[in-house]
Amino acid sequence: MSRPTALTAAAALALGAGLAVLPTQAQAATVVVSNATDLSNAIKNATAGTVIQVRGGTYYPTATLQSTANGTSSSPVTLTAYGSETVKIDGSNLPDGDWILKLTADYWNVSHLTFQNSPDSAVVCQSCTGTNWNDVKTINGGDSGFTLTGDGTVNNTVKNLDSYGNYDAANHGENADGVAVKYGSGTGNVITGARLYNNSDDGIDFWSFSSPVTVEHTWSFGNGENRWGDAAFAGDGNGYKLGGDGEVVAHVVNNSAAWDNAGNGFTENSNTGAIVINRTTAYANGNWGYYFATGAAKLGRNLAVSNGSGKATYGSSVTSYMNNWDSGVATPSFVSTDATTAYSARASNGSLPATTFLTTGSTTIGATMN
Repeated sequence: MSRPTALTAAAALALGAGLAVLPTQAQAATVVVSNATDLSNAIKNATAGTVIQVRGGTYYPTATLQSTANGTSSSPVTLTAYGSETVKIDGSNLPDGDWILKLTADYWNVSHLTFQNSPDSAVVCQSCTGTNWNDVKTINGGDSGFTLTGDGTVNNTVKNLDSYGNYDAANHGENADGVAVKYGSGTGNVITGARLYNNSDDGIDFWSFSSPVTVEHTWSFGNGENRWGDAAFAGDGNGYKLGGDGEVVAHVVNNSAAWDNAGNGFTENSNTGAIVINRTTAYANGNWGYYFATGAAKLGRNLAVSNGSGKATYGSSVTSYMNNWDSGVATPSFVSTDATTAYSARASNGSLPATTFLTTGSTTIGATMN
């Protein structure tokens, strides 16, 4: 029998075979870039599965790097440093009010990059789904370092972020947070392993975000201090600002710490939802360790020490159990109150540095600081 010949799609359909020969999908490209123009084009023109590798050095884009190109859950777009090289993307040459990176896109993986000196927010992910951010730094920007915003903000993970030194001069420090999850909605968003410090406003701010966000293994410290000599300084300085603008939402914070913030360590900020705060530590904050005056928060196994206004203040709708301000619960001693090692380099896998600062050895109360 002779070998059958291939049919074109049109011929196959004409014969009623019900078959169409489709072209093989082209393999997604790996793009290696080494200048700001190529970086901008690679981000803008990415398609599902594209891998963008950025060679080491400092890049000075002259316009916001942005994309609306979606990856997929099985073929995300990847934006990362080349190998182990150090990449800094610097916003010093951007026009006033510009961001460094804006994604309005789904399924991107962004890792091992530093975004610094932005005129406004450094990184903004707007109405994104399924993005993953790992070992990213947002430093010395003109508004919040890292922002998730918009409706349809779903299943995004921010892991091992360092965000510090952000200050909005035009508003005298009133708006610049380490992480802002604001003005939007969407479930499944997680912040884990972050260090949010020395920002002019709050470490983390969930103002006007109407869906629960989970925070875990995160440190927020030194926020709200006037480090910029601003005579009209207006930063709030909360470690964790968990609401506002009338939204009622049950955010969750697990195994995290707040210290040396000018305001409260942890606060509902008028959010009357059933916020869950579990095994956290508030140390040496300027106001309360925990401020939950109007909501229905659930506070469990938390540790407050040496806060300016006291350990905690909360209303009658709050559930408080096994915290060190509850009857019969002892306050364990800290191994160390020297925060020096909290600023150390991260581990090789990007996790928080090893420290004995604010550790107690307790298996039941307070953050484990890892």
